[in-house]
Amino acid sequence: MEVTCLLLLALIPFHCRGQGVYAPAQAQIVHAGQACVVKEDNISERVYTIREGDTLVLQCLVTGHPRPQVRWTKTAGSASDKFQETSVFNETLRIERIARTQGGRYYCKAENGVGVPAIKSIRVDVQYLDEPVLTVHQTVSDVRGNFYQEKTVFLRCTVNSNPPARFIWKRGSDTLSHSQDNGVDIYEPLYTQGETKVLKLKNLRPQDYASYTCQVSVRNVCGIPDKAITFRLTNTTAPPALKLSVNETLVVNPGENVTVQCLLAGGDPLPQLQWSHGQGPLPLGAVAQSGTLSIPSVQARDSGYYNCTATNNVGNPAKKTVNLLVRSMKNATFQITPDVIKESENIQLGQDLKLSCHVDAVPQEKVTYQWFKNGKPARMSKRLLVTRNDPELPAVTSSLELIDLHFSDYGTYLCVASFPGAPVPDLSVEVNISSETVPPTISVPKGRAVVTVREGSPAELQCEVRGKPRPPVLWSRVDKEAALLPSGLPLEETPDGKLRLEHVSRDMSGTYRCQTARYNGFNVRPREAQVQLNVQFPPEVEPSSQDVRQALGRPVLLRCSLLRGSPQRIASAVWRFKGQLLPPPPAVPVAAEAPDHSELRLDAVTRDSSGSYECSISNDVGSAACLFQVSAKAYSPEFYFDTPNPTRSHKLSKNYSYVLQWTQREPDAVDPLLNYRLSVRQLNQHNAMVKAIPVRRVEKGQLLEYILTDLRVPHSYEVRLTPYTTFGAGDMASRIIHYTEPINSPNLSDNTCHFEDEKICGYTQDLTDNFDWTRQNALNQNPKRSPNTGPPTDISGTPEGYYMFIETSRPRELGDRARLVSPLYNASAKFYCVSFFYHMYGKHIGSLNLLVRSRNKGGLDTHAWSLSGNKGNVWQQVHVPINPSGPFQIIFEGVRGSGYLGDIAIDDVTLKKGECPRKQMDPNKVVVMPGSGAPRQPHPQLWGPMIIFLLALQR
Repeated sequence: MEVTCLLLLALIPFHCRGQGVYAPAQAQIVHAGQACVVKEDNISERVYTIREGDTLVLQCLVTGHPRPQVRWTKTAGSASDKFQETSVFNETLRIERIARTQGGRYYCKAENGVGVPAIKSIRVDVQYLDEPVLTVHQTVSDVRGNFYQEKTVFLRCTVNSNPPARFIWKRGSDTLSHSQDNGVDIYEPLYTQGETKVLKLKNLRPQDYASYTCQVSVRNVCGIPDKAITFRLTNTTAPPALKLSVNETLVVNPGENVTVQCLLAGGDPLPQLQWSHGQGPLPLGAVAQSGTLSIPSVQARDSGYYNCTATNNVGNPAKKTVNLLVRSMKNATFQITPDVIKESENIQLGQDLKLSCHVDAVPQEKVTYQWFKNGKPARMSKRLLVTRNDPELPAVTSSLELIDLHFSDYGTYLCVASFPGAPVPDLSVEVNISSETVPPTISVPKGRAVVTVREGSPAELQCEVRGKPRPPVLWSRVDKEAALLPSGLPLEETPDGKLRLEHVSRDMSGTYRCQTARYNGFNVRPREAQVQLNVQFPPEVEPSSQDVRQALGRPVLLRCSLLRGSPQRIASAVWRFKGQLLPPPPAVPVAAEAPDHSELRLDAVTRDSSGSYECSISNDVGSAACLFQVSAKAYSPEFYFDTPNPTRSHKLSKNYSYVLQWTQREPDAVDPLLNYRLSVRQLNQHNAMVKAIPVRRVEKGQLLEYILTDLRVPHSYEVRLTPYTTFGAGDMASRIIHYTEPINSPNLSDNTCHFEDEKICGYTQDLTDNFDWTRQNALNQNPKRSPNTGPPTDISGTPEGYYMFIETSRPRELGDRARLVSPLYNASAKFYCVSFFYHMYGKHIGSLNLLVRSRNKGGLDTHAWSLSGNKGNVWQQVHVPINPSGPFQIIFEGVRGSGYLGDIAIDDVTLKKGECPRKQMDPNKVVVMPGSGAPRQPHPQLWGPMIIFLLALQR
């Protein structure tokens, strides 16, 4: 691509003071997507209303320099200040298929380091209407004075909705109200907040046996349709009743097949049956069908409550519960309790002694215990008692009490727990009583009181228990802020006294307590000890990465600091430059405390000394590095995004120009800037225009400007800007510039609306017509659109070019009208000329009308121009003179013809002061569409012969 450039320098007579154009962030929230309405409520709060399931799109429009960063957060509502969701760092917040729980207040926070952040908010109100639920209740009261019974029926309709629903009750097709029928009463119960309406049928009459409909409505808000539910009331209507085929408590053996039938004993309409298991699902393999629950090969884990529920929306649901108990035993334990009265902790002859035995069983109360001494059944006597359910011990515990212990009582005692007659294996526990049976002691082995390991390694904490028998050891943490063990439990049992930890982390450091259990040993005060765990981890340093800029010849001091580590000391510090080892820096003078940093001084920044520096700090466990990038290159430019009206369009060439503005970040940090290298490339193209822009002294906050010309409508471009100093190229900045069509105004002469921007130059769709105009180009056309009508491209002939057209296919009908209304113009001249291109191709073409709406005539629309019928597959231009007497708008009205081959399009609308050219049709203004056999007008190249450069210099 050949590029010809002309450079024009100009001084702009303005001066920057202080921060120049640097400005704090400003923010505004705008909406897009499928909002129903954005309104202001009674406390001037912005409320965005959207239907559940639609797409929420909020955009935070920001101004300020440098360009502010945007962060979206949300609260559950105005009562909560805590953010409920993860932040979104994007100017546009988009939530697909929004749910009711995602309603609330959304905050947009914009900050750029200048001044205080800007925070704006909007409340999102999600609208929904669920299916209503209708239930029936009845009461019978005995009125003794008149010796009759009065039967009253309540029909209760409940619905979840936002906004609150409106209720309509109907009997058959007739709407009910208590003002028209004394036998009914309609009211809202207390504390239901508009979610419930009750229809009360007093002293039930024969005509009250009918079909009743509850219709709920949110008045079509967000297009949500009404919903309804119907119930037929008869003289047999009754609530459900149930009975079970088994007892409410069912005890079975493991491995058996269990079948429970839930039988209906009444209910009209026919109730629905459902089985549930506590708070969780039914067991794997269980089948619930027609009220029958079957569980094959039942196991202990299947024990629990099973609920059968019958509902028919009449009265309260009927519920029957079966407590299924699968026989099982586990966890056999014993306790040795010395004489409690004498507060002894040892076994002594002449004192009492109690042996206890317990198992966890289902059902617990059905467990039986047998005691044996030295292999023979223990015989009851005055000195040997067997008791059950000791209040000081767990429920259903068996105790063998030895009164006034004799030497002959020494021996081996065996406790056997069993389910008589059930195929459940017995559990037993053995206790040896002798002169060697002593209470436990606990201690930490020598050298194991403090355990030091590296992060990620395994660790073993050990406590030794002596005594006979040896009880289990229970471990816990002493640290209050870390009450749970790494396993997530407050207590952990170890049979050998060793707590094993895998992959220890630094938060596991602290004090651990080991103590003896009061079961499987002596039931006495626990003995305890403590172990300290120290977890060593590599150092953490700052800065992890730092960009250091300095002018050539100036000194630089690099500093790497130790933030934390275990041990908290620097064992060694090694500096490297571009990977090569540097001589150690001068030693730091000996101080009271070990140094927590390492420094490297560069006497002067040069091209040779510029590059990557690394400081590696070690604490004998590991190492961490600070990275420094030292250079004299300039920082990147900061593009200015708040330029007013940066786009200028040109009617004849279909080109536009763009005002590019920027400031230089920290220009005084390095050597003075010499020039900028500008690169401009059309998106999806490879070639770029490159230009050097010389500058003089650039100061912080100074606004620089460059005007790009001959950009093609509606293409977007990537702009790259690189500063240069005596050191060389600095950091490049890039941005994408988009064509934004300026709003058409008569005050801007020769300003043409090409409809390339979504804002369509401020034109709006008329709300009083039958359908809308559509913005389209060749790339987004419907591939199934009707052939032989409508233009294939816009007036420029490029596939990216947009135009406005009316789609006349179904459901459009003959005479339907679509109106496109311009912005309001203030009349400052007597005559104006409206110029535009039209395309009217198809055998069913209707009419295209141009109307003028004058505000000083009460909004009256007057016809200024009209054309009907097929005009061929060609764009044609027309000039229409108008003479408004005051503020006015122009209206393009498309009228549908007799069939679907009647699409009408317009493009390149111009409104300017003065009279229209006398020659209404310029041959050069006729563009024949491809396929007609006629030549078309060539297009101008992307870049014209001139690029004007304006550079603002501060003095």
